[in-house]
Amino acid sequence: MSVDRLIEAIEAKKNPTVLGLDPYPDHIPPEILDKHAAKHGQTLKTLQGAYKEYIFALIDALHDLVPAVKLQSACYESLGPGGVEVLRQGVLRARKKGLYVIVDAKRGDIGSTSKAYSSAYLGRVELGDTLIPVFDADGLTVNPYLGSDNLDPFLKDCKMYDKMIFVLCKTSNRSSSEVQELMAGDRPLYRVIAEQVSRAGRQLAGKYGYLNTAIVAGATQPSAIRQLRKDHPELFFLVPGYGAQGGKAEDIAAAFDKQGRGAVVNNSRGICCAWQKDDSVPFTEAARKAAIGMRGDLQKAIR
Repeated sequence: MSVDRLIEAIEAKKNPTVLGLDPYPDHIPPEILDKHAAKHGQTLKTLQGAYKEYIFALIDALHDLVPAVKLQSACYESLGPGGVEVLRQGVLRARKKGLYVIVDAKRGDIGSTSKAYSSAYLGRVELGDTLIPVFDADGLTVNPYLGSDNLDPFLKDCKMYDKMIFVLCKTSNRSSSEVQELMAGDRPLYRVIAEQVSRAGRQLAGKYGYLNTAIVAGATQPSAIRQLRKDHPELFFLVPGYGAQGGKAEDIAAAFDKQGRGAVVNNSRGICCAWQKDDSVPFTEAARKAAIGMRGDLQKAIR
């Protein structure tokens, strides 16, 4: 099962970190930007080439330390078709390096459109009797707020192709409470969403007791993390918000079970932009130092 592969990758590297590859122009070291600008000037091609070089270098430098990467699709889509191709190539590069790959696209829509999204990121596109992979990620973030039929195509592809979805539940942004904590009967909405995710994934359980349907629970919401873990020992958590957004390792510890399983913690700027705080070494070395520091921080908190 996909969730088992993620758990085993985490245990092999003793590190529940997912490297967030969310590039913006000001995240790219100047020497990379300058090199591509010399070829293409002030054009999208400069950013497309710089993003590709940057994320490939980070994947190559950190694949022995981290078990997984998460690529934020918006960062690549903002550069047009060439940027989307960089996203696709980034997925391929990470998978070749043995990393578990999550695309953070937060997709979700009515039936046929959800099917198209799922075919693109998790499943296959049909042409006659041929099934063609497109992005072929291991996992995808999904927005549940169109209802259960929105999730059905993703669940089908999870089962058919052994993939995983990470459903938005209690997110790390400050205003998440405006919607996610609205009362739905006797519970806040985020707890209802978690129950629906659990119910939808009961046929997709792995050998460690976790489902291939996971939830997103932000590090800046420690009380919600504790409640969700109490409610759902069977749900795996993707935890954003560590580091730059203010989430601390001790806030995240409740996401893990007694065996230290059950969650993966995202960090993007804290690792990828570590060079901005330490320009005495190449940016990949600064990223490695930051990743090693985060690993130690999480290990200490989870024990």
